[in-house]
Amino acid sequence: MNRSRISARVRRIKPSPSTAAADRASALKREGKSIVSLVVGEPDFDTPAHIRTAAVWAMEKGETRYTVLAGTLELRQAIVAKLKRENGLVYDPAEIVVTNGAKSAIYSALEATLEAGDEVIIPAPYWVSYPDMVLACEGIPKIVACPESQSFKISPAQLEAAISEKTRWLLINSPSNPTGASYSAAEYRGIAEVLARHPHVLVMTDDIYEHIRFDGESTPHLLNAAPELRERVLAINGVSKTYAMTGWRIGWIAGPADLVGALNTLLSQASGNACSISQAAAVAALTGDQSFVGETVATYRARRDRTLARINAIPGLSCRPPDGAFYLYVNCAGLIGRTTPAGTRLESDSDVVMYLLEAAGVAVVQGTAYGLSPFFRASIATSQAALDEGTDRIARAVAELH
Repeated sequence: MNRSRISARVRRIKPSPSTAAADRASALKREGKSIVSLVVGEPDFDTPAHIRTAAVWAMEKGETRYTVLAGTLELRQAIVAKLKRENGLVYDPAEIVVTNGAKSAIYSALEATLEAGDEVIIPAPYWVSYPDMVLACEGIPKIVACPESQSFKISPAQLEAAISEKTRWLLINSPSNPTGASYSAAEYRGIAEVLARHPHVLVMTDDIYEHIRFDGESTPHLLNAAPELRERVLAINGVSKTYAMTGWRIGWIAGPADLVGALNTLLSQASGNACSISQAAAVAALTGDQSFVGETVATYRARRDRTLARINAIPGLSCRPPDGAFYLYVNCAGLIGRTTPAGTRLESDSDVVMYLLEAAGVAVVQGTAYGLSPFFRASIATSQAALDEGTDRIARAVAELH
């Protein structure tokens, strides 16, 4: 019998579209082409100096060995203090697991809880990795399209209709990648009322963009609106976006003891502890000077406002102002059906994205990657000069369409 050397669980997933777009932009740059990349969702700021210094001190003090699997007690205590101070949530260090980034946290939680055929409700637009993570864990992603007309958020009626006896998780990301949409406390109450009728459904909250919010308010958490759900919720977060620490790979999970215990067991065999030096740096991030956070959010907001105005001035394009995160999810329906100077008809947002890359040298990611078309995502986690150049190029390319 001819058997593939690659497992079925890997064959059923696809590479990350955003990574593929970034790789394509890099390849074109290496060929000497001028490319403005608005692809990568990564802060363009350096990690603050006091956090870097804490890492150096940790190395000098010999903190270079294995730590407790769940993370150092110092870091878990810092996470507990952060959750209480910023989110009004009370946890014990024993209810926290530190992971190699928030992405690892989400995947590990799915791996620890999904049986073959279990369903995970994922509102679309979604972060590109969610459905494939579910597939890799032998689950079934149940995609719920949340149109721009409802601010890209799942409604209680949609949630009710999506739940079945096989539903294991609802996965919520707020503020969202790619749209920046953020749920209000009232919207969370509506979701909680549905969940109250379905006690078998667990909820995973991806809170990684919580601090990058443009109205000056704190981001509500589902558990603020519905504390009765505490034993059904895993709250996932990390330091990557808030503190420009993407490469440090520190995330965490806060949740009920049985789920956290299962994750500890899984990670003990799968990965071991997160990097000891990065853990020391994360303690400094959570407990030290927080002025960096406000300064960077102000910069993102200025970029959002200027770039949003420039995009909305281009005929055929429109964009809803994001509540947070650092992306613009641009509606390109007005370009579908137009023809390029080369005579190619644009039939989809993938065609639009390819045209912008090849004709204008601007790299963005198609809406199909996020489960809702016709849109494209542009990251504003880059300089205003690059954003201005990118939008100028897009405007010129759109003007050349027939």
